[in-house]
Parts: sequence; structure tokens; C-alpha cells
Amino acid sequence: MKGTSPAHRAAERAARQSYGKLVAYFAARTGDVAAAEDALSDAFAVALASWPTRGVPQAPEAWLLTAARRRMIDTARRRRTREAAADRLLLSVEEAAAGMDPEDVPDWRLRLMFACAHPAIDAAMRGPLILQSVLGLDAAAIAAAFLTAPGAMSQRLVRAKRRIHDVGIPFRLPDRADLPVRLDAVLEAIYAAFGTGWPDPGGLDARWQGLVEEAVWLGRVVVGLLPEEPEGLGLLALMLYSGARRDARRGADGGYVPLSEQDPDLWDAAAIDEAERLLKRASSHARIGRFQLEAAVQSVHAARRISGRTDWSAILELYDGLLELTGSPVVAVNREVTLGQTAGPTEGLAALDELARDSRLAGYQPYWAARADLLARLGRSAQADAAYAQAILLEPDGAVRCFLERRRARIRPNFA
Repeated sequence: MKGTSPAHRAAERAARQSYGKLVAYFAARTGDVAAAEDALSDAFAVALASWPTRGVPQAPEAWLLTAARRRMIDTARRRRTREAAADRLLLSVEEAAAGMDPEDVPDWRLRLMFACAHPAIDAAMRGPLILQSVLGLDAAAIAAAFLTAPGAMSQRLVRAKRRIHDVGIPFRLPDRADLPVRLDAVLEAIYAAFGTGWPDPGGLDARWQGLVEEAVWLGRVVVGLLPEEPEGLGLLALMLYSGARRDARRGADGGYVPLSEQDPDLWDAAAIDEAERLLKRASSHARIGRFQLEAAVQSVHAARRISGRTDWSAILELYDGLLELTGSPVVAVNREVTLGQTAGPTEGLAALDELARDSRLAGYQPYWAARADLLARLGRSAQADAAYAQAILLEPDGAVRCFLERRRARIRPNFA
């Protein structure tokens, strides 16, 4: 949704804050995620049409709940003559309507997350399905997070939602013994949501407003359910470490400030201390996983507030472990950037060259930015300029683009 009027901004805020909660509520009652999403989409469209003239209601979430509920009932009644199953859908929606105070909608988002992570769903689609159904991200944003083509991602999401309905996957928290089996997809989706909201440090973009905070909240819920699950603890620690630096990522003029140039005094010490406690608790279980290792990388960076230096050798060792564990091209890029710090730009660039055969990195901005930096350090200005141009083209954040353009301008006179 886009618009500059107060009514449009109110609708966007309601979408961001209420979407997952309302989808989870309707989907849990009807077993139909796609129908719940369609009903809410229509409700938001009606809101954008009526609120500018009639005024924004005092309780936007309750208004949207009522509008979406009416839409679902109307749709179920129209389908009733064609499908026997529609009788059950209509009954479920009408039961949901009876006696429900719109001000008191239960928050069943975690139920929906674990339904999306059910073993009957293709493992590769569990995380993306959670991102769309629970957090309302569009297929293009999800595809970018998972380095996949938007069209293919959209089709796979449709099939996954149909699978939930056809199989009759229950919308409830699994038994405690079954929780860890589904946990990986839930944690992956929470972290992807955190990463999606990360480029908006001021929380000003209505599309992602509150997404970082919502991801942290979901992480805390998971830790509450599984207080001794090391990867849940590791993810929450990772998000807290990263979130602690959020205010330092922009200068007084709004310009982007990279981690290496940030003032540690601007970091949130309380959040870092909590993250340290969580990571220590996770490590006590001696079951190392991806999120614990990523949190450990951030812990080394956070130590600069005390030591005044970054231990790049320790970070390289952690990335070696992460790469062995995940095989992720994103981890590989970070590992080679770190190698450029420990062994020098020649070694770092050679390692990046080895990654160039991975087609997924062609549209990955950090790969090109890292390549540009290493080439510039080696004095290969023309090649660095081309790499900076590609990084700038791929970067959606205006502040980061300006930062890259300044870096590019430094080397351009050298080959004019």
C-alpha cells in the first residue's frame, strides 16, 4: 500500500501491526490461509477507499477484523452451492463471528508459524510461507531474502498454502517433544523478518514499520516456549547484538555509517549485555548451531567497545565454522571479506573470485560491494569502479547508495 495522506498511512500502520495477528486468527478458525489473506486484502482495500472521507476509526484493527470477517462469510456463502467443504468454512467463520469482541482478538501468530513449519510442507518453503502468512511480506521481498526468482517464489507460496488446507494441518502449538523438529524453519523465518526490517533504521517505512521489533518479540516467545533450546537462545542473542547498533548506523545527517566506523558509545549496552548472557546460556548446552555462531561473530564485534579493536582472526574462525555448517553463499561472502582483513586484499579477492561461479551472487549487493572494496585497496581502480557501479545499482537503501557513491568517487580520478 502506498500513499501520503493520513488515512493511507494509518492503513499501512494497521497492515504492518495487525496483519499477522488477523491472518492467524482467521486461518486457525477456518484452516484456509489463502482465504484469510484474501479477506484481509479486501478489507485493507475498503479501508483505503473509505477512511480518507469517513475518517480513520478509533480502533483500526477491530474495523479490519469486522470487514474481513464479512468478506469471508460472503465468499463462503457464494461457494456453498459449489463445494460441500464450504459449509464447514461458513460454519467456522460464523462461529468465529459469534461472541467475539473485536477488541479482544487472540494472538495466534505462533500457532500459524508452527503450522507453516509442519512436516507436510516442503522444507524449503516453510520459512518463506511464515514470512508471507504471519508477517505479510510480498513474494518479491521473500525471494530476495532467499536468493530466489520472485515468480518462482510466488508460485511455490500458493502451492504451500493449498497444501495446508488440503492436508488439514492443525493450527496449534505442537507437543513439546515435536517442537524442536519444526523449530529450524520458525527461527529462519524470524531472522529473515529481522533482516527485512533492518534497512529501515528509523522505522519510517510503513511497509516494514515495527518488523525488527516484531521479530525480536517472536524470538522472545520462542525462548519462552523452549528456554533451553540453544539455537532459539542464539537467534535472540544475534538479534539483540545487531539491534544494539541500530542507532549508530546513521550519522547526524542521516548518512549510512558502516560497522567499522561506528562509535561504540552509541551502541545499546543493555541489549549487548543481555545478548552476552543469552549466548553464554546457549553455549552451556554444547550443541553449536548456525545462530549461535552468527551471534558469536557479533559478540566479537561488540567487544570493540571495551578493547578498542576488532579480533578479525576470531571472526574468520567463526565464519569457517559457519561455512562448514551451512554452505551458505552469504556466509561465504562474509568469510572472504574477513579474510581480506586478516590475510590482505589479494587473498580476499582470490577467494571472492572462487565464489563468482555461484549465479545466486550476481544480484547480491554485498558481494559487489566487497569486491569493489578489495579491488580499490589493490589499486585496480577501473575494475573497482565497475564493481561499485553494480553494487549501487542493486542497493535499495538510498543512504547506503550515497555511501557507496562516495567510496566510488574516491577512486575515479585515478583512471580518468
